[in-house]
Amino acid sequence: MGSYDGLGEVGGKVVLVRSDLNVPLDGSRITDDGRVRASVPTITALTDAGARVAVLAHLGRPKGEPDERYSLRPVAERLGELLGAEVAFATDTVGDSARATVAGLADGQVVVLENVRFNAGETSKDDAERGAFADDLAALAGTDGAFVSDGFGVVHRKQASVYDLAQRLPHAMGGLVAAEVDVLKRLTESPERPFVVVLGGSKVSDKLGVIDNLLGKADTLVIGGGMLFTFLKAQGHEVGKSLLEDDQVETCREYLRRAEESGVQLLLPADVVVDTAFPSGDREPQPSVVAASEIPGDSLGLDIGPEAARAFADAVRGARTVFWNGPMGVFEVEAFAEGTRAVAQALTDVTSGGGLTVVGGGDSAAAVRSLGFDDDAFGHISTGGGASLEYLEGKQLPGLTVLEDA
Repeated sequence: MGSYDGLGEVGGKVVLVRSDLNVPLDGSRITDDGRVRASVPTITALTDAGARVAVLAHLGRPKGEPDERYSLRPVAERLGELLGAEVAFATDTVGDSARATVAGLADGQVVVLENVRFNAGETSKDDAERGAFADDLAALAGTDGAFVSDGFGVVHRKQASVYDLAQRLPHAMGGLVAAEVDVLKRLTESPERPFVVVLGGSKVSDKLGVIDNLLGKADTLVIGGGMLFTFLKAQGHEVGKSLLEDDQVETCREYLRRAEESGVQLLLPADVVVDTAFPSGDREPQPSVVAASEIPGDSLGLDIGPEAARAFADAVRGARTVFWNGPMGVFEVEAFAEGTRAVAQALTDVTSGGGLTVVGGGDSAAAVRSLGFDDDAFGHISTGGGASLEYLEGKQLPGLTVLEDA
């Protein structure tokens, strides 16, 4: 029988694997299976070593009770297709179905247990309630079972299947989590320079800690997406009907001052693509390009403009290390996708030139795939947007610290 790093011999043993299978669904159809594909190598390594693998995961935000909209059944089916083997599905997490299905596994077989968040104990703030659920999960593994943490997208959560379970079983870091941590250490501890950070998405407030921490580490900080308008406001410009966080204007002003003082280039767009309404329904987009300092009062910015796209792409191409989190505009609508496309293309050029490029999960990962880019064109696509950001903020992540004695 084979072994798995940190656990010794796993053949014949039940190994609970916490994966991140939180994929977008359209009904029961998976619209982006990136996280399922990312879970395959660790599961395969364990089954090849003869382990009996029970996969734990969540999907969406059910309210601590079963909700068919968030069932993992379609994910289990897709996992089976990717593994090229039958994957069993338990209709509960720690109930009769889970116990019977896990008990019936042969060496090298896999079961996906139903959504852990169908149980209130998973996300409870009460240590005892969370611990009781973790006890039930651990019981599935039996006396010689083990736990592998491979869901990087949840390691910033102090939840039963992430944190408490690791305290109850012999545990190891899965290959996906190990790869994520390795890449993020390279970004924060010893990035090859020039180091460029590209931040987008809707809100400045979502990225405050990252900007705070990386202002002292990056050579260039590129700002796009909805958050750019709060920076423009901080510079004294009017932003029309664009997304604006009034309570963050002063914070952005402080970031601009700090960047200038520390010699970090903080790059904002010279032009933006605007429309008089947010894209919706049957209305065709009516995009126009205006200077970032001259957004009309009846318009809202929905993408960076062509001049900004070229400047952002040039900044990226001049880097040896790039971290990107957040699209540059409403990339789901073709009229407002060019800024995001330009940044993604520039990242692929850095990758092909031997530089390190990291796409920081979430909307950024969805954007590059929807725009037709191959995952292999980037150095690393993170599976955990929120976890990546918290790591880059310098925070301690509970799901990682609990593994440190492994």
